[in-house]
Amino acid sequence: MYSRVQTWWTILRICIEERLVYRGDFALGTLMRFLPIITQIFLWTAVYAAASRETLPGGFTKDDVIAYYLLTMVGRAFSSMPGLASGIARQIREGEIKKFLIQPIDLIGFLLLARIAHKLVYYAVAIGPFALVFFLCRDFFTDGWPEPEVFAAFVASLLMAFLLGFFLEAAIGMIGFWFLEVSSLLFVYMLFNFFFSGHMFPLNFLNAYLPDWAQPIAQFQPLQYLAYFPAAVFLGKISGPDLTLGLIAQAAWVVFFMIVCRVAMHRGFKRYSGYGG
Repeated sequence: MYSRVQTWWTILRICIEERLVYRGDFALGTLMRFLPIITQIFLWTAVYAAASRETLPGGFTKDDVIAYYLLTMVGRAFSSMPGLASGIARQIREGEIKKFLIQPIDLIGFLLLARIAHKLVYYAVAIGPFALVFFLCRDFFTDGWPEPEVFAAFVASLLMAFLLGFFLEAAIGMIGFWFLEVSSLLFVYMLFNFFFSGHMFPLNFLNAYLPDWAQPIAQFQPLQYLAYFPAAVFLGKISGPDLTLGLIAQAAWVVFFMIVCRVAMHRGFKRYSGYGG
């Protein structure tokens, strides 16, 4: 047991050291990623002026929407896994995956540690740009800092968003055991992800116009927990029993995709031929 823990700690430490090479890129990239918020401020100011309304579906005011976009960027920074699925598919296609068959290292565990290292370094370096942007935009958070229990739920939702994003994309990458190329599937996934995760706009706007039969699907679909749900929790748009139910549903989706990912890996290993590499 001790040797296993020591092995995983060594892997995590090496991954962190590798990521520290790109600390300048993390800081500059984070700051540049917030520039579109300027466009969002002008856009939603015009939308609310044209609508002649103080609030839109879900009780979102103009300030709420702009604060929401800032928070979804935090959520996406936790849940986004650039290159994970395509990297797994490439390793399968080129034969690099063989090393996980002959060495006593779990593929999913190794990839998870690599992503944890990436996020740790990213936030350690990007905390400055994040703090600067949120300080400059502090007036949009009209309700101020949430209550401690709400903030704890927000943090929990972010951590589960990371796990959900990891296992979901890793499961897609495992499809590479059955298909030579998964780039088209990834494109479709990213399209749905951008729309149904709430990154484009608060999902309340979409749900307000859905037919009754589609409401339960929209309420529990997994992509919303990548961006919309954490932001809505922070802003107090989800509270009480709905908050508890949302956290349980998010945890259930994490477990579901964890199982799917693990099953896909084991079945893929059984049919893998080991060519190339």
